[in-house]
Amino acid sequence: MHHRHRAAVNRLFQFLGLAVVSAALAGPLAHAGEQKNAAAKKQQASAANAKRVAPARKVAAANTKTVRATAKTAKAPTRVAFVPAKQSFGQIAGLHEVNDPLDLKSSVALVVDQDTHEVLLSKNDHAVLPIASLTKLMTGMLISQAKLPMDEPVTITQDDVDTEKGSRSRLTVGTTLTRGEMLHLALMSSENRAAHALGRTYPGGLDVFVAQMNAKARLLGMTDTRYVEPTGLSSRNQSSARDLATLVNVAHGDPLLRELSTSPGYEVAVGRKTLQYNNTNGLVKNPTWDIGLQKTGYISEAGRCLVMQAHVAGRKLIMVFLDSAGKFSRLGDAERVRRWVESTPALAAPVASARSSNG
Repeated sequence: MHHRHRAAVNRLFQFLGLAVVSAALAGPLAHAGEQKNAAAKKQQASAANAKRVAPARKVAAANTKTVRATAKTAKAPTRVAFVPAKQSFGQIAGLHEVNDPLDLKSSVALVVDQDTHEVLLSKNDHAVLPIASLTKLMTGMLISQAKLPMDEPVTITQDDVDTEKGSRSRLTVGTTLTRGEMLHLALMSSENRAAHALGRTYPGGLDVFVAQMNAKARLLGMTDTRYVEPTGLSSRNQSSARDLATLVNVAHGDPLLRELSTSPGYEVAVGRKTLQYNNTNGLVKNPTWDIGLQKTGYISEAGRCLVMQAHVAGRKLIMVFLDSAGKFSRLGDAERVRRWVESTPALAAPVASARSSNG
């Protein structure tokens, strides 16, 4: 019995041992199976997700290309920043539709003999339009006639920074030059911050200066003219060709304005740097031209503008060109007028005018 019991116990232990081993193996095997199944499911899910993501990535890539293409396209206007974003006042008024014998590109033109006051050419000469930086001619006249010390230092401040058009300047805030240097840059290279600083530092301040600009215009009989600031960046600075011819005639009598406005180039020391400035009117460097006074101007509302006093065919002529359509067309118009006067015998300088010429 004992032997049989022992055999039964052995069989039981064998059975239990197998059961324990099986159980011990079953856990890891089962866990491995679960991991394998989970991995398989994860792989399947990843594959499915990859299928779903792939098109999304393609779309994203396409979108990226689209965005980049759009960005490149968006930069295009920056490369053509000098193309007016809107029509000039002259274009809106239809002034360019008026024809003239010389096919001028300026919608407004006036050519007058400075000595005899004879009008050789006129086109929309009573139209009142924005005059852009032609404004600086009046600014320069007031500064010159005020007899302020030209060696007095003038410093550019934040008030001189253009908030009207956002134009740039190499005269950073804190730059100090003499009043004479500021006037030179304003007249020769149409430096806006220099012009504004000149008005701001005028005795009494900017408001007094602008009031003096308008008072001077009235005194000269410039009834079509109005100034609101000293640079010309505002389209509310307006005048007519008739008024501007009057201004050029008076300004030409000032030796300082003649010298500075016709200066081909000028260097100024700013800190450790030397800045080179050039005249905005390329004709002053042309040896075939004899220019006594000049000023250019441009804002989109005014188009390209130019006023000059020049000797042509024995005459001292005052030329006014406003609202010219192209970047160089105002200079082209001046050339057209000169060729016309030189090639037309009837326009040769009268004897009386030649005798009265005083340079």
